Amino acid sequence: MKMLRIVPALVLSTLFAAAMAQGGPNDAQIAHIVVTANQVDIDAGKLAGKRGKSKDVKDFGKMMVTDHSGVNRQATALVKKLKVKPEDNDTSRSLKQGGQENVAALKKLKGDAFDKAYIDHEVAYHQQVLDAIDKTLLPNAKNAELKALLEKSRPAFVAHLEHAKMIQAKLG
Repeated sequence: MKMLRIVPALVLSTLFAAAMAQGGPNDAQIAHIVVTANQVDIDAGKLAGKRGKSKDVKDFGKMMVTDHSGVNRQATALVKKLKVKPEDNDTSRSLKQGGQENVAALKKLKGDAFDKAYIDHEVAYHQQVLDAIDKTLLPNAKNAELKALLEKSRPAFVAHLEHAKMIQAKLG
């Protein structure tokens, strides 16, 4: 079986470490990272909702689309309210590329192999996003409302991680 690379998760941790070395991302960059990271999960979730074999994987994919779309709506509304233009940056560009590579790799898989690769990626990705929120995004967010959005969204990422781990254990 061909191993699926967990590109976005590995890229995420490396890029956030690099961002910290450079003083961390600013609020406009954080906003772009948040939207991009959510979109990565929305895109993979849409595919899982359609191509997943098990009901658990299909349902989880659909939940990712719903939940992460909600966070993106909140983030988009906040940046409009604050009149901040999300700033493209190395982290968001790499996340987008990694997400596209992940979806392309998943499209080559079927059945149990798809389910396992998707869920394994979701476990790793959500852990890396939580680490990024805790170690990079929250400490560098200057705007109180942006920081509050990150804090409000964090429990959902924890719940997603735990749910993905539960499915991962079921899949074996």
